[in-house]
Amino acid sequence: MDMQDDRETHEITGLLDRWRLGDMDAANELMELAYADLHRIAAREMRREHGEHTLQTTAVLHEAYLRIFRSAPVKWKDRSHFYAVAAQQLRRVLLDHARRVLSEKRGGGIVKLSFLESDGTGISVDERLLTLDAALARLEDLDPRAAKVVELRFFGGLTESDAAEVLDISVATLKRDWDFAKTWLAAQLA
Repeated sequence: MDMQDDRETHEITGLLDRWRLGDMDAANELMELAYADLHRIAAREMRREHGEHTLQTTAVLHEAYLRIFRSAPVKWKDRSHFYAVAAQQLRRVLLDHARRVLSEKRGGGIVKLSFLESDGTGISVDERLLTLDAALARLEDLDPRAAKVVELRFFGGLTESDAAEVLDISVATLKRDWDFAKTWLAAQLA
């Protein structure tokens, strides 16, 4: 972590502490500071979609933002914890959208799941995302930490070191969990 990252980490952690104590100005400052990173994460998710889709990156991010700020107060630990919660909310926004589209019996966009290194064929984003979510739920029953690794890395875009920090494990352990999860999910989704 360079000096700029270290300074940002401390600033975010300080804002989270102030927000936890009820300072809504700190929450707004936090969002301004984290917006670029969160937008990058949401944009990465949107790049997985191809073809016609109704979601826009900014809309996904804003919906996740609203969910974070409307929820019960969180006992924020640090920057990594904040990004983990944001990753979880981004996942929920995408899943809710997929469910809504399928319930309306309209087709979704097309997605390429590079996570599973697919052959590049287009599939319905809605169906595949819901299938992935169901597989993640089964993985969570089998290995909760491996499922959390997938959520943090795949949906949240956290680096190996940031995800390991959130889970309080070594990077080597995280890599083993990540490899296991990818292999297990590929078999489940085949």
